[in-house]
Amino acid sequence: MKKTLFLFCFCSLALIVFAEKKAGKPDESDFKTGIERVDEFFNLFKGKRIGLITNQTGIDSLGRSSIEILYEKTNLSSLFSPEHGIRGNAREGAGISNTVDKKTGLTVYSLYGKTKRPTKEMLQQIDVLCFDIQDVGARFYTYIYTMAYAMEACARDGKTFVVFDRPNPINGINVEGNILEEKYKSFTGYFPIAQRHGMTVGELALMFNKEFKIGCNLKIVPMQGWSREDYFEDLNLMWVPPSPNIPTADTALVYSGFCIFEGVNISVGRGTTMPFKYIGAPYIDAEALAEALNALKLEGVFFKPAYFTPALSVYKDELCEGVQIIVRDKNKFLPVKAAIAVMYTIREMYPDKFKINNYPAELCGLNLLSGTNKLSSMSLSLDEYFKFIEKDEKKFLKMREKYLMY
Repeated sequence: MKKTLFLFCFCSLALIVFAEKKAGKPDESDFKTGIERVDEFFNLFKGKRIGLITNQTGIDSLGRSSIEILYEKTNLSSLFSPEHGIRGNAREGAGISNTVDKKTGLTVYSLYGKTKRPTKEMLQQIDVLCFDIQDVGARFYTYIYTMAYAMEACARDGKTFVVFDRPNPINGINVEGNILEEKYKSFTGYFPIAQRHGMTVGELALMFNKEFKIGCNLKIVPMQGWSREDYFEDLNLMWVPPSPNIPTADTALVYSGFCIFEGVNISVGRGTTMPFKYIGAPYIDAEALAEALNALKLEGVFFKPAYFTPALSVYKDELCEGVQIIVRDKNKFLPVKAAIAVMYTIREMYPDKFKINNYPAELCGLNLLSGTNKLSSMSLSLDEYFKFIEKDEKKFLKMREKYLMY
């Protein structure tokens, strides 16, 4: 009798656990990126000449590159590289030349520099153009516009465009920041989306194609087992820096807010071991700034006094004082609002030394990065600015709803 009762209780418990697993968050062990589902979607590639836009982030959970996977399984005939190159070795803004991939012998066409869109000649050699790159979740990260430009080229030339989907590393729920205004359209902000968009590259492709009327023959190879609340570190994936100054997945979270500082005379820590986690300049007092920022009581973040000397970029070889941004609770930390609050505070503390690069030019870097001139003019109080972006956040959340796949 005891044995029967034990077996009944054990089986009941097992059924409850199974039911909770089915009803709740997908099992991480079942997680797959799009590139790991090539066999399931092989009809998209069978008998076709394939081109691939990728870089060092295009890998599966075992570390095999998407180049290797498609070269083995399909008729991969050409490669295309975004900013930083197909192996991620080039610095930000550096022009990339066409080259040859050593392992496959395939031509690698550059889509960064003078040529940002695939030409007719490039696309004549393929039937299907694929995209497999890890994004970071911020509007101003250029890989999503390499994707958009390629989609436009495919629409022009009647080619199929396939996106191998990957996770948004800073989760797919949180949306932050204002929507880009049309007059500030550039390669760091091509479409009117929120600064932190909370979408995967596949979802963005769907939005770009329909909402912004690209109209190409678009196919998405979706992920399996991804939940919108997932951060990158919750998944069975290896983080490969998508660019030299995003060394870790948590850097991507801070970057989504603090990249706007590249539009002013402040170092974001390029040339240090803490890119985007250091904010500073020679004219700042580290202790005073940290005290002022912590007094704001922003949730999920602590500002530690920092002293650093960049080895390159802004203030190269000069001692900078500022703060280290320490995220204590990523679920409460709002990087966009935090960055705006820090910028307002520095301008208030150092009104004669804080400068906006190339201001008052309408297309100054800060306007292009922030997608508006309201930040550069600082005509709104901090509370008013927060209300301005909150209005756009609600608008974007509604806009993106119909394109969410997970």
